[in-house]
Amino acid sequence: MVIPNNPIEAAEALLRAGDAAAAADLLAPLAAAETVDALRLLALCQLRLNAPQQALELFGRAQKLAPRDPLVALHAGIGLAAVGRHAEAAALFRQAARGLPNDPAPELQLSTSLLAQGDFAGAIAAARKGRLRAPRAPQPNYVLGLAYLNAGFLDKAAACFKTAIQHQPNFVDAWINLGVAQYRMGEIFPARETMRAARRAAPDDAAVAANLGAFLRLTGDLAGGEAVLRAVIESHPGATPARLSLAGDLLREDRAADALALLDGAPKLTGLLHQQWALQRILALLKLGRVTEAATMLSDPPEMAPALAPLLTWRFVLLDEAAGLVARAERAAADMEAALPSAPLLPEHRVAAHFDLAGFWSRRHAPDRAFPHWRQAHRRLAATQPFARAAEAAFVDASIAGFDAARLAGPRASNPDAAPVFIVGLPHSGTDRVAQILGSHGQVHNAGAGTALGEAFWALGGHDSPAGVRRAAAQPQGALDEHAARYLAGPGAPRTLDSAAQNFRHLGLMALLLPGARVIACEADPRDIGFAIYSRPPPGLHPYAHDLADLGWYIGQHRRLMAHWRAVLPNPILTLQAADWDADFAGTLRRVLDFLDLPPDPACVPPAPARPEVIGTWRDYETHLGPLLAALQ
Repeated sequence: MVIPNNPIEAAEALLRAGDAAAAADLLAPLAAAETVDALRLLALCQLRLNAPQQALELFGRAQKLAPRDPLVALHAGIGLAAVGRHAEAAALFRQAARGLPNDPAPELQLSTSLLAQGDFAGAIAAARKGRLRAPRAPQPNYVLGLAYLNAGFLDKAAACFKTAIQHQPNFVDAWINLGVAQYRMGEIFPARETMRAARRAAPDDAAVAANLGAFLRLTGDLAGGEAVLRAVIESHPGATPARLSLAGDLLREDRAADALALLDGAPKLTGLLHQQWALQRILALLKLGRVTEAATMLSDPPEMAPALAPLLTWRFVLLDEAAGLVARAERAAADMEAALPSAPLLPEHRVAAHFDLAGFWSRRHAPDRAFPHWRQAHRRLAATQPFARAAEAAFVDASIAGFDAARLAGPRASNPDAAPVFIVGLPHSGTDRVAQILGSHGQVHNAGAGTALGEAFWALGGHDSPAGVRRAAAQPQGALDEHAARYLAGPGAPRTLDSAAQNFRHLGLMALLLPGARVIACEADPRDIGFAIYSRPPPGLHPYAHDLADLGWYIGQHRRLMAHWRAVLPNPILTLQAADWDADFAGTLRRVLDFLDLPPDPACVPPAPARPEVIGTWRDYETHLGPLLAALQ
């Protein structure tokens, strides 16, 4: 190897170019001679080469030689942070900040370490200092955005990410976190569009495509999101996070066979990804009733990282439960309960663990053991999905005022196509069941829980707010015709079902866009609905669900808005109670088909009856549901 005139500068150039191995070869002779800069840079190379312990040893040697060197302190702090020693790293970053007063890097690294320790205020303060040193640079704005995002200052976080993107349009992580901030603010459709913009900025980035797929699914476009994720997996076979993300979604949707096929097609994995793969595959086998195969995997499971160990325990609980070893399953569940408070779980895994344990104790008819876990799960979800009654009440008030009888008698789109059928209601009110029954009819196309009506509202109103309602209601006929044509560009079936339950919020706009549409409104005992929403992991964004009093209040607002639609909507509305199908399936089906002007079809058969744990089960938890029941009064 030819030694350059200045090997330190040459090594730095190689490191910046991403060739850590070549830089390490160049630095090794100098490091052996205990040259401070060579030790420091070689340690950085070892970090890039995934050898953190060797890096720490080299940093230690450099610190002994130059204890006051700010660059040594900065880079040694980065090494400590890489192995999770954030308190020690923070002390070194503070030292480096004093010695490098014009460099934003020490303050930004300090912010990241404080964030890892849960010191949100300190992280924000450090990031703001870093940004003062380079206000137009992308990275300081990005780090400050992360600090704001974790502290819950979502609008400030979004502004920082937008500034970072403005100065670096291909800043993938900034795009992704902007979408996260928008999602947590309830701006679900803008979050999805952010991911689409990110994909245009970085079309070949698998992480961006995977996040777009996730946001499509969160906004109700399950098929579209799955298609994007499968395309990522096909074009990037090594994009294991996308594969595991989709497999996890499929498992939550009780599509265990599809999840297993996806998992069995994964390339050979190691480390944390292999552990996650094994956990998902075991769960898929258990859901499919392949208990023996699951037991074989559990007989010699991979060693789990601390953050995943409780999830492995949960698989043992399910295995024992499936094998009828109830007492042993209860002991394992109790062990998991005891370990949960101190387990270093990721937030989403902690939430899932609480829902899992709640479901287990509920199956064991132990309400007092189950309910605290639901409460803990929702408490953690509430931290990232804030709910404001005033904003929701203002939206409902604006909808009632903006889409009143006079407006709905005014200009509407001109296409009277009778194909659209909207099945609306709160979660667990029976919307899925109605779609399942009608979707088997030969003249019906089941489009699933579509997002087209919500997208039209955002496009015409600009925001899911009172101002957005007023803008949407004021649209002229030309704009309504344009968006109606987009909605009606479907498969051409005599009837097309849209079963997005939350469409009830936008039935006023639906009436303006689609004068020929019909509405099936699904209802059930509000106590059953409230308990079902609270006791099941909510898919997507449901901020009202995390406090029992808010949940009861929201159910009341739904009933208030639906009463208004029944009074003023020119489109026909049929109301169905969830219990109608079990009480008289044939009569209920005849009533629904008559409402839709459809002939009988023998393919419309009764699905499984409503599960007994749904109807009336709230009574078993009555002592825990006080705030919900009081709000419903």
